[in-house]
Amino acid sequence: MASTSTMECGDFLEFQDALQKMRLIDDKIIYLLNTTIPTESFKGQIDPKHKCKDLFQQIQTGHSQREIAIKKCLYSVRDRVKELKELRDSGKEDPTLIKNLRKEQSTLRLLQSELNVEEVIKKRTTQVYYERCRGFYKPENES
Repeated sequence: MASTSTMECGDFLEFQDALQKMRLIDDKIIYLLNTTIPTESFKGQIDPKHKCKDLFQQIQTGHSQREIAIKKCLYSVRDRVKELKELRDSGKEDPTLIKNLRKEQSTLRLLQSELNVEEVIKKRTTQVYYERCRGFYKPENES
C-alpha cells in the first residue's frame, strides 16, 4: 500500500494511480469477507470475531490514509490557485500565468471529485462489511 507521505500531488494521474493501489482492499471486500467468515463446516477452526476485527482495522486505516492524502493535495492545490489568482489580480496578465491558473483550477476540481468518490467507496465498503461481520464484531465507535 502506498504511503501518504510518499504520494506526490504534482502529477494528478500519478496521484490517481497511487489512490487506486490504496483502494485494493475496498475493491476486494467481497472476496476478503468470503475468506474471513467461515462456513458452517469451518466455524470451529477459525475465529470470525478476530478476523472481522482485523479486517475492520485494515479498512479504517486505508480510508483514513486516502482521505489524508486527498485532503493534503487538495489544500496544496488550493493554496497554489490562491497564489496564482493574487498574481493575476496584481496586474500580471501573463498568458503562462493564466494557463497555469486554469490547470490548477482543473486539478482542484478533480481532487474535489476524488474526495466525493472516496466517500462513495467508503460507504459501500462499510455497508458490505457490516452486512457480513455484524454478527461477529461490532466496533465501539461506529461512524
